[in-house]
Amino acid sequence: MERRFDFIIIGTGIAGLFYALEVVALKPDAKIAIVTKKAAADTNTNRAQGGIAAVLSNTDSFESHIQDTLNTGCGLCDPDVVRRVVEAGPTAIKELIRYGVQFSTSDGHLDLGLEGGHSAKRVAHAGDLTGKEIERALLHACHSLKSNIEILRNSIAVDLLTFESGGEKLSAGVRVLLENESKFAKFLAPITMLATGGLCQVYFHNTNPPIATGDGVAMAHRAGVTVANLEFVQFHPTTLYTPGNAPFLISEAVRGEGARLRSMEGRYFMEESHELGNLAPRDIVARAIDHELKTSGAAYVLLDISHKSADFIKNRFPNIYTTCLSHGLDLTREPIPVVPSAHYACGGVKSDINGETELTGLFVAGEVAMTGMHGANRLASNSLLEAVVVSKYASRRTMEIVNELPLPKDIDIAMEANSPSLNFNHNLDLRLQRNRLTQLMSDKVGIVRSDKRLKEAFAEIHEIKESISDTFGKSPADYDLVELRNLAAVAELITKSALWRKESRGLHFIEDYPEMSEKFARDSEIKNQIKQRKPVA
Repeated sequence: MERRFDFIIIGTGIAGLFYALEVVALKPDAKIAIVTKKAAADTNTNRAQGGIAAVLSNTDSFESHIQDTLNTGCGLCDPDVVRRVVEAGPTAIKELIRYGVQFSTSDGHLDLGLEGGHSAKRVAHAGDLTGKEIERALLHACHSLKSNIEILRNSIAVDLLTFESGGEKLSAGVRVLLENESKFAKFLAPITMLATGGLCQVYFHNTNPPIATGDGVAMAHRAGVTVANLEFVQFHPTTLYTPGNAPFLISEAVRGEGARLRSMEGRYFMEESHELGNLAPRDIVARAIDHELKTSGAAYVLLDISHKSADFIKNRFPNIYTTCLSHGLDLTREPIPVVPSAHYACGGVKSDINGETELTGLFVAGEVAMTGMHGANRLASNSLLEAVVVSKYASRRTMEIVNELPLPKDIDIAMEANSPSLNFNHNLDLRLQRNRLTQLMSDKVGIVRSDKRLKEAFAEIHEIKESISDTFGKSPADYDLVELRNLAAVAELITKSALWRKESRGLHFIEDYPEMSEKFARDSEIKNQIKQRKPVA
């Protein structure tokens, strides 16, 4: 099956939905397909609790927000990108409100929170379910534009499609597996926006939804597009420790409102670890907890906000309070057990601030992109801000070039040589291989790394990846196999990047090289050298 559109968007998080709305605003006759793996709201955006950072009060300043971002990024942020994103922040908030997002207010003004690494209160939020509220509003706005926007659920992108024209390689769209129909489709468009979100399902302990399997990074890499800074994986310091249950994120904002971390013996250890104590950047807090767990042998540490009034806690963090209570933990009366979990990828597909990649017609936005905003470590609540601003810039840039990139009626599409079939039953134990891969990543490519463990991990990951690749070329592409193929590719890229960086910087801490080095004050970049393949129609 083949279908043609003006724009194809892969992903229904904040980046993809905001981009779609902005495209329609600029091109009212646009025909847009939004491809989403499962339900439209099953995204990292939907799980974002804290909020979106922007300079929104007269006690704050752009320079302060910029400096906080650069300090947290440990020398690898692009200062121009940071400035442009931060200065666009207030407008981004206004536009989200225009699309129907209802942020929390106090006395008629936005209620602004304080989070780790920020020097002022600047985090606009919707209680402790900010992402869910943004997702609700943007999805509602997209549904109201059904003549322009078609959301294709239960459809997983398998690979990017490309073609040659005048000696140049261009994006042609995406090959999709339609789960409910058990068949493939080619969705063609001159512009493809990758807004696929994160990759932290590559770790055994993570805060991401099950769909966050690094599909965009893996697909772009296979298409020969540069990926960068994948060694910088942010581990959220505080996820609720409830063995046997899915990890539940305890927002940074809880510490912003006065919660303190302490050991099982009652020692408040963050004051020993950093001058900002419990409001230190996430990498510092995660490593401090990791050190505490390894030296004490405890399974978790405790987060205590019980000194605040019960009414305040219930009103400020209603979802966190209710969820903890469902596990028999009363946030208003006692400290709760927490552990770090993989949370956010600061690296991704390399692009400029417009989301434009080196593959003509391919754009990226959101967590899948590496624009230079986050550097070696992301400042809390800058991710939603970046997603909105880059998506807006991308909509403008695509308007400038979309009419220059018409797809021929008869087009020779290049696809992977080992594209899956629909008539072969594989014998690969997908669940076993996925568990093996994700446990390996958590054990050897986690918060604290070593050269020896990284080399061991790389060899084992490569073996897993080759086994999956061989199977993929002979097998029907069901969801599990497509995701496992992408997870293995991403695991190898993360580990390869970590092995290259012979220093400790930001989120990448390696015991063999505990200091930062000027030699590595640059982005890690990996580009797949694509072998020439005969185009497959």
